[in-house]
Amino acid sequence: MVQTAFIIAFVYWLVKYTDDYLLAWQCLGRPVVISPIIGLVLGDLRSGLVMGAALESIFMGMSYIGGTTPADASLASVVSVAFTILSNSSIETGMAIALPIGTLMASIDGAMQPIYSTMVPYWEKQAVKGNIKSFMIQNIIFTALTIQMVPCIILFIAVAYGIDGLNAVFAALPAWVMTGLEAATGMMIAVGFAILTSMIWSGEVAGFFFVGYILCKFLHLDTLPIAILAATVAVTMFISERRISELKNSLSGGKKKKDEEDFF
Repeated sequence: MVQTAFIIAFVYWLVKYTDDYLLAWQCLGRPVVISPIIGLVLGDLRSGLVMGAALESIFMGMSYIGGTTPADASLASVVSVAFTILSNSSIETGMAIALPIGTLMASIDGAMQPIYSTMVPYWEKQAVKGNIKSFMIQNIIFTALTIQMVPCIILFIAVAYGIDGLNAVFAALPAWVMTGLEAATGMMIAVGFAILTSMIWSGEVAGFFFVGYILCKFLHLDTLPIAILAATVAVTMFISERRISELKNSLSGGKKKKDEEDFF
């Protein structure tokens, strides 16, 4: 378990460091991306894909306001997928621990920020010197060995020494508690979709919402065919609106030219 925990922590460090500091946040740390990676490393890609999609549904509605992080979606996803695969638990059970772990890790990260801020005067002095190469090298080394190391150490400890204990706790719980956890997991997915929908809801998209509901509930279509139909409609509408816009611009340009000719 210790060796597995080290591999998981290293993969997490590599993905997050590449995503946050080398590629300027290309969403590699999102649950839908990092969960399949962890599943592949642990030899269960299917569980990683399924949990990644479900966890993304939970966390995608969360907003980072004023620098405040409500939950660490990346670390929560890694621990959830690792727990599910290593303990042979159900996907619902693994997802039930995602939000508490994500909230806890976000709190730890917030507590570490004042410590990281003590380095600000040093970085300001380096910036004043104007040595860009030295500044970049030191910044890369500092972030790699400090900011990214703290969650990796916690992840290593959680996987190496916490999986068995957590599995024992779940095994000791009554059946009705586990049933409640599974129901709560389904509710979290619904809440995540509801939060996201509230952000993008408007009269223009309301019709698509009800059409999708009818296709799923009454026509019993799976998510993939509905997504293909929605993508086709979206592309068609985009092309049509662009053509209409080009036509309006050409007509307004022709009218403007005619007005100028009449004036002169």
